[in-house]
Amino acid sequence: MAYEIILKPPAQRDLDSLPQQEIARIAKRLALLSTNPRPFGVQKLSDEEGYRIRSGKYRILYEVNDRQNLVFVYRIKHRRDAYR
Repeated sequence: MAYEIILKPPAQRDLDSLPQQEIARIAKRLALLSTNPRPFGVQKLSDEEGYRIRSGKYRILYEVNDRQNLVFVYRIKHRRDAYR
């Protein structure tokens, strides 16, 4: 059962501003989320709803809707900026 990945506008802007090499790496991580939205190494966020996975120096912040099989990616930030 595959999940649909939906990039919210802030996440799309974050992705567009990254170097091409990082975009390719993050695209692979996003593709993996479509088959398993809670992979090994995922962290549940404590301050807000959602999850976080690492992709190199970047963090992908997202929410999962299991009823509709959707993954909403709302931010993709460098690790030093991800939680501000």
